[in-house]
Amino acid sequence: MVSQARKWTENDIPDQAGRVALVTGANSGLGLRTAEVLTTRGAKVLLACRSAERGAGALDRVARLAGAGNQPELVPLDLADLASVRDAARQVRDRTGDGLHLLVNNAGVMGTPLRRTKDGFELQFGTNHLGHAALTWLLMPALRDAARSDDRPRVVTVSSMAATTGQIDLDDPNFERRGYNPAAAYGQAKLANQVFAVELDRRLRAAGEQILSVAAHPGYTVTGLGSAMARSYDNPLIRTVVGGGVRIGELLLGQSVRMGTLPQLHAATAPEIAGGDYVGPDGLRGVRGHPVVGRPLGRALKPETGAGLWELTAKLTGVTPDPA
Repeated sequence: MVSQARKWTENDIPDQAGRVALVTGANSGLGLRTAEVLTTRGAKVLLACRSAERGAGALDRVARLAGAGNQPELVPLDLADLASVRDAARQVRDRTGDGLHLLVNNAGVMGTPLRRTKDGFELQFGTNHLGHAALTWLLMPALRDAARSDDRPRVVTVSSMAATTGQIDLDDPNFERRGYNPAAAYGQAKLANQVFAVELDRRLRAAGEQILSVAAHPGYTVTGLGSAMARSYDNPLIRTVVGGGVRIGELLLGQSVRMGTLPQLHAATAPEIAGGDYVGPDGLRGVRGHPVVGRPLGRALKPETGAGLWELTAKLTGVTPDPA
């Protein structure tokens, strides 16, 4: 265990040789950095990316860091399309021979105008939560098979500080009746990430499984997600105002991708991590700093909220929950 007298860094990551990891959104930002670091520690990383062009560029970059026995692979994945999620899960199970040690649910969209996924869900809820939840359930057999070894497979779901103000409306999660607000939709989606991670841990423990479900958040990290949010608006004035606010916030509070990736790397690799843990930065009210293990939000810990979201997610995605 890392001494409490010093800060946890990438240098504390144990040898990952023999482990297979799937990282969503691995073409840039936190996902790309996660893939790079895991690769340098010996893991074989599958990069799950929506854009074939950007994914190929990320694959080339990660491959330069890999050894002969852990060359990375690219997996096409569009979390806003459940058919793509199902296909990606099938590919991962086939390629790994049902031996997946780590799933990092990292990809996401933030603060977009009202848009719908291919299946008709509000884009942020559909991409950030529903797509990842469906992927996790579909890959559970591969994670379970890996648990036969001494290693305890993990699912790391990346949440956000925005979950603090989030509220989940189980009756209207896709903003079909209530008025749409981009920030409220993002807060709901990231709180749902946290609730799902907690509920998954609760059900894994009840079933006697060896798989760990944990959550992490990067604080305020400059990843390009904020600028992408600004570009998503068609109105030039709104795009300019949002973009300006993002730049000011990043200058005043933002930390580097290298630092922002540490919480999810800690959650993914540290031996002392337990199911249900929530890892985030240790400084400035969680905005920046080195990783520290904390507790999920009180709202995320409520069994009735977890059960309600679990059942709703199964109904909307049509995917059978695992564990049942």
